Amino acid sequence: MKILMLLLGLAVIVTLWRNHTMKPATQLLQRNQKILAFGDSLTHGYGAATQASYPAVLSDTTGVTVINAGINGETSLEGLKRLTSLLGDRRIGDMILCFGGNDILQKLPRSQLKQNLIQMIRIAKSQGIKVLLISVPDMGLLGLSPLELYAKVAEETDTPLLSGVLTEILSEPRLKSDQIHPNAEGYRNMAEKIEEKLRELGWLER
Repeated sequence: MKILMLLLGLAVIVTLWRNHTMKPATQLLQRNQKILAFGDSLTHGYGAATQASYPAVLSDTTGVTVINAGINGETSLEGLKRLTSLLGDRRIGDMILCFGGNDILQKLPRSQLKQNLIQMIRIAKSQGIKVLLISVPDMGLLGLSPLELYAKVAEETDTPLLSGVLTEILSEPRLKSDQIHPNAEGYRNMAEKIEEKLRELGWLER
């Protein structure tokens, strides 16, 4: 009996210690926080007016400030080099990460793209920022196909992944401005899917 009581006491102590050291469970974006949309031309909104980019649409539909930090033509390595300078705003609570199109077009090593994405995620998370990763499809002679490396990055960094959205949009002629960019309707579709995912994750109110 004494041994049983001792074991129960130890279990209570361990539970209390874990509850004390664990971070709060809530992940809901606070009213004064912002979302950083970080990427290349797909984030910038190439192929549509500035107000039609997915960050602009997402901001309009959610009422949250969404920073458009997309640069046309940028590779993941170039993005990695500028990320830290963007995180000085302590009100950034979430980051939507969408890189890879230019790495693919320039035939840069996929291993490099994977490591750059991992480093970006780690930098953001080290500052308490939650990350949603958006997968970019491979663009080959036979059309669009999924890239497995995004699932691997998501798994290795324990990061939620929104997969297949760009493949669906860029496979639909009425939703794109050219072969690799959505049009205004396509970006709105992209924003809707991202918002849906953020609410599913509990980062935005349902």
